[in-house]
Amino acid sequence: MPSRTKKFRGYRTHGRGKKSGRGAGIIGGHGQAGLGKTGKIGMLKYDRDHFGRHGFKRPQCMVEANRTINVGELCEQIERFVSMGFASKEGDAYNVNLSDAGIDKLLGNGNVDFAVNVTVAEVSEKARSKIEAVGGSIVE
Repeated sequence: MPSRTKKFRGYRTHGRGKKSGRGAGIIGGHGQAGLGKTGKIGMLKYDRDHFGRHGFKRPQCMVEANRTINVGELCEQIERFVSMGFASKEGDAYNVNLSDAGIDKLLGNGNVDFAVNVTVAEVSEKARSKIEAVGGSIVE
């Protein structure tokens, strides 16, 4: 018994008429075509939020990332902070005002070799424990 395709060899439309034989015509389209018409029930059942915009996106002029510095980087650049006037040395401890320097948060990566008294808006727990372990303090 010949296959259906072999049976129609030599006939341009393979028994489908003119239009339905082109592309994905007889199956209603490719992909998500027809979600507003033939596939509406499936869309309403399984993907109710398919159409339209959802949520919101803040304007980039309003979004500002925290300026951060690590404990190790602070210790490397302590002399630079002193020369810029954001830090001073009293005895064997440094007093650093990171808020005046434009830094929002102190993070805990790196090592601390000396006592540092830091004034900053936010601090991570790891940074706090490292600074307090060498005799420094944090003022928020």
